[in-house]
Amino acid sequence: MNAIISASDLAHALTGPTPPVLLDVRWQLTAAKASGEPPFDGRAAYEAGHLPGAVYVDLDRELASAPGTGGRHPLPDLARFGAAMRAAGVSSRTPVVVYDGGQGWAAARAWWLLRWTGHPDVRVLDGGLPAWEGPLETAVPDPAEGDFAPEPGAAGLLDADAAAELARSGVLLDARAGERYRGEVEPIDPVAGHIPGAVSAPTTENVGADGRFLPADELRERFKNLGVSQSSPVGVYCGSGVSAAHQVLALAVAGIPAHLYVGSWSEWSADPARPVAVGPDPQ
Repeated sequence: MNAIISASDLAHALTGPTPPVLLDVRWQLTAAKASGEPPFDGRAAYEAGHLPGAVYVDLDRELASAPGTGGRHPLPDLARFGAAMRAAGVSSRTPVVVYDGGQGWAAARAWWLLRWTGHPDVRVLDGGLPAWEGPLETAVPDPAEGDFAPEPGAAGLLDADAAAELARSGVLLDARAGERYRGEVEPIDPVAGHIPGAVSAPTTENVGADGRFLPADELRERFKNLGVSQSSPVGVYCGSGVSAAHQVLALAVAGIPAHLYVGSWSEWSADPARPVAVGPDPQ
């Protein structure tokens, strides 16, 4: 099953016999500005207009635990996550489509969590809300309770030690901007640089100017040029496990399974015992 869905295909699916549950996961990594402008409010954006029937999901509260030693966006408490998904109408036998404001990072985080915890039919709206040409609504739906019970998979998740090993034995992709990978700037975390052996692979290069994923063959070529092959184990990290989920999604579109290091650089860099590399070379 393809991991993404076009807006036209979604419009068709919504009129079918088993319409998907829609999850709106609008989110941005922002902070309050010096001018006094408040940080981005995903719920307010949702209430101003969303796909008909979509339910809002809060990334920081429902798709992650509170920041701590596990990074800025650790895995959520699974009981809380499951309750949020059921409240949104998610059932194990009902398809789910997730979207955000167009960047794709937050939607990919929801996609990855649902897939990792056992949901068999989850896709991301390619291009997010800007790609949707149908009507929007402001009414907040009250869906019937779903029955989804998250059951984490045995594979797909990396911790810090496994990420370090994969950087030596396979391919570990760093999904952050190149300047953060090289250690030239670090606007968020305490140390600049990258995990030794990781390869720079900015998430922004997975999509075209319209915010939609590149064709699968172009993505396969991109990852091949980064050292990825069908036989090599692949892992991805970023700052806090959000944009890296988008990279895992891009790899899935290309037909390449990959693991996610959820703690990512925010966990790695907080441990002074972990080595740090700087510059354009992996080592």
